[in-house]
Amino acid sequence: MGPFLFVTDLHGNRLKYERTLSLALETGAWLVVNGGDMFPHRGMQEDQAAFLREFLDPHLAKYQAAGIRYFGIPANDDLRAHDAQFDAICSRYSLVENLAGRKVPAGPYEFIGFPLVTDFPFRLKDRARRDSEKFAFPEQFGGAILSRPGGWEEIPDWEAYARALPTIEEELAALPAPKDPGRAVYVIHGPPAGLGLDVVRGGKPVGSPATTRFLETVQPLLSLHGHIHESPEESGVWMNRVGKTVCLQPGQSARGLSVVVGNLEERKFDMRVIAVD
Repeated sequence: MGPFLFVTDLHGNRLKYERTLSLALETGAWLVVNGGDMFPHRGMQEDQAAFLREFLDPHLAKYQAAGIRYFGIPANDDLRAHDAQFDAICSRYSLVENLAGRKVPAGPYEFIGFPLVTDFPFRLKDRARRDSEKFAFPEQFGGAILSRPGGWEEIPDWEAYARALPTIEEELAALPAPKDPGRAVYVIHGPPAGLGLDVVRGGKPVGSPATTRFLETVQPLLSLHGHIHESPEESGVWMNRVGKTVCLQPGQSARGLSVVVGNLEERKFDMRVIAVD
């Protein structure tokens, strides 16, 4: 099947999107996987809708024309209010898939996406959850909000609201199961705990113990993560293992496009940071 590319946390950076496409063409990649936080971070309501309409739709048409598959998931900074718009765009192209909460076959492999993350201090809670029943909430930087079409919903008591939602542990268990875990690839935006893939600026690990336990139990071929942009630079680790499962977290560098070029048949993965003009 040849190489595939994995990128994450592009946050609407059009130059990085275009460089990813050119690299896919250069390497003969059959697939690009986008691990989430796909849309612009600022001006979320208006800018994300415009980005989807004006850039991402015609950009994905280029993948379709080139015969390259494209799998993506919206993540914690991609507003739920735009999920229907993203789904509609994906549905226009037979080679493009929204993996969030879904299992998609690709040759002998199955790809399964998970966009939710362990709760963080930031206000937007569209895809935030407690990690498990014993989760301790971090100190919050302001009141919680959820996105709604054209606006926001304030959540006066976030902790009470979150306790009524399924945990990351429960949500992972509810994902569609692969036929053969040894040929399954999970795209889980938040990184697992304990592997050096979850280190924020200053050295604190913030990954998900529930995700680590899930991977230990299921033992898929590969898991792909993002969310903590700086982690590879802070920890020096972008690849690790949980038992037989290879876990990748390339982050996203301010120095250029962080991207993994991988080959599933050969089980080889190469992390690159490529200059973007």
